[in-house]
Parts: sequence; structure tokens; C-alpha cells
Amino acid sequence: MGFKKTVFQLHKILGLVTGAIVFVVAITGCCWAFRDEIESLYDDYKYVTPQDRAFITPTEAKTIALSVFPNNTVHGTIFKQPNEAVEVIFYDGEPEFYQSVFLNPYSGEVIQVDDHLSGFFAFILKGHMRLWLPKDIGENIVGASILIFLLIIISGFILWWPKKRKNLKQRVTFDWKKTTRWKRKNFDLHTVVGFYVAFLAFIIAFTGSVISYNWLKYVVYMSTGGDKVPAFITPENVSNSPSDAYAVKPIDFLIEKLRKESPEAVSYELHYPESDTTSIYIEVANSRGLYYNSDYRFFDQNTLEEIETPAIYGKYKDAKVPDKILRMNYDIHVGAIGGIVGKIIAFLVSLTIASLPVTGGLLWYGRKYKNKAKI
Repeated sequence: MGFKKTVFQLHKILGLVTGAIVFVVAITGCCWAFRDEIESLYDDYKYVTPQDRAFITPTEAKTIALSVFPNNTVHGTIFKQPNEAVEVIFYDGEPEFYQSVFLNPYSGEVIQVDDHLSGFFAFILKGHMRLWLPKDIGENIVGASILIFLLIIISGFILWWPKKRKNLKQRVTFDWKKTTRWKRKNFDLHTVVGFYVAFLAFIIAFTGSVISYNWLKYVVYMSTGGDKVPAFITPENVSNSPSDAYAVKPIDFLIEKLRKESPEAVSYELHYPESDTTSIYIEVANSRGLYYNSDYRFFDQNTLEEIETPAIYGKYKDAKVPDKILRMNYDIHVGAIGGIVGKIIAFLVSLTIASLPVTGGLLWYGRKYKNKAKI
């Protein structure tokens, strides 16, 4: 069997095995692309009238929110702009619980409770990440299928490449006439469209695989020359006991401290220490809708002394090129790295990816079950 025939068999078998999964992941990716823009159309409850008074403290926000869900775990609290509500996020893995309590930042009044595991976009995300299957099963199936899809893209490009240069034009254009049969049109839709989308499809699939697999994240980071830890690490305290300098909990001074240090920041997401020895972690978001350029800062919970982390997730100004590449991975995956234009591109590429298993399946069906007439 020749090389291209072997590649063709590989391309066909892998495509048939993963086609339905790739279709679901791609279609749900399309729906997810403009989630922020769509949700902004009905999120008036997230805004308040600014007042000339101090925000509630992190301790007060946590206490108030726990009165709503006393048996669940507070993941963190997001303090935003003077006209935006404070968001207290609850998350538990088993059983899965993910909700937010929105508070008036001045009075502490509960404005609304959002369940992140219900609604349209929650449904879309579950399909995208795990095909609506149990988490451990679905995530493994999706992760493996997207790795296989990378092989399908490579094998597809090998098959696309014509033996003779004079045949190149018909591989990059739709040369359809009135007499062109639907089988030929379907073939062109699969090959020509596949060629044009291959590069961006590979990027989206590869960045998705990096999200799924820590070993791949490590490989990418080390291969680009990284010298830190490609993981998220919350350092331990450097002190053993609270300082006498604070009459109230030190954590309640942090938000105002950071507002003065980073006044242009969009939000400050504070994570409460998990134990007496763990530092306070705060994510300072410097851009709306982007994650890669956030500052991840850690403070001793007793003295508020800032602590450096050995991981790539620290202050953005200290990030080297390999750190930035890995930190940009999610923003690249969803297209947010390019703003609204990037999201449009991600949407169109995902939609096109979803078409490839369909046209490929029709090609297989036509060859296997229909008369093998010339295209």
C-alpha cells in the first residue's frame, strides 16, 4: 500500500471514530464564542449606583454570602468598579456546586444569585468540555478526540497536496458548473474548505488540548525555553502569627491597598486562605475579557507582606516570553486575544470545523454505499 493510501485509511478511520465528537465540540465552541457579549444584554443586576462611601470588606462579603449558602465553599470574591456589584463565588467539586451571590458593594444587600451550572451557556459548556457525560468520562473522551483531530488535520493536508502543480488551482477554488454533481461539490467543500481552515483549526484544537492535558502544557512551556513552574502555585505564609499592627483582619485592607497600587485595573478577585498557613491570592484583572495579562499576587495573611511564586502565574510585568505564550493559551483558544475580530474568526473557524465531519461522512457514505461513479 502506498504512502498516500495509508494516510487516506488513517484519515478515514480516525475521522469516522471522532467525527460526531468533533462536530459537537465545534458547534458548542461557536455558541460559546460570544457568551460575554450576549450575557451583557441582560446583566443589569450587576450594576449599582455609585456612592461616596467605602465598599464592604472581604470578610463582610464572605459572611453575608455564607448566609445564603452556609453549607458550601466560598471560592473567592470579586471587587470591581464603583458602579458594579461585588460577586462572591461558591464552588464545590463533589457534588458539583457553582453559584455566585451578587452584593451591593456599599450596603451588602443581596442583589441576585446566579447558578453557573444551569441555563443555556452552562449547557453549552458541558457539551463542549464533556459531551454532557459524567465529568471524568466525558473530559477524557473529548481530550483524546481533539488530539486525534490534530492528526486528522495533518493527514488531511497530506492528502490535499496534489501530485502535480498544475492541479493546485482546483484544490484551492470552487470550479463549479451547472453540470457539477453534488458529490463533486461535497468533495470540494471538504477539501477546499478544509485547506483554508486547517491552520486556524490546528491552533484552536492544539490550544484546547493544552487546556486538557497538563503534560502537554509542560511540553509547550519547556520547549519554548521556560524556566519556571508551568502550574498554579499558592505559596505558604512567611510569618507564623498575626501582626499587632492591624486592629482588624489584615485581609480587609488588601482591596484598598491594591486599588491604590493598580487604579486602572478592571477587577480584583480575592481568594481566601485555605488554611492558617496559606497566603492570600488575588487576581488583578487589567483588561476586560482577557486573562493572560492579569497580575497574580500573593500576600502573607498575617502581615500582608507580598510573596513571590515560583510559577508562571505571577505579575505580568515579570512574565517572560514562554510564560506569556502559556498564559495566552485560553485567550487564543476562544479568540479573545484578538478582541471582537478574534472572536468572529474563532466563531467562523469553529463553524467550519463542524462542517468537516459532515462532508467527510458524506464522502465515506457515497463511496461505500453508492455506485462508484466518477465525480
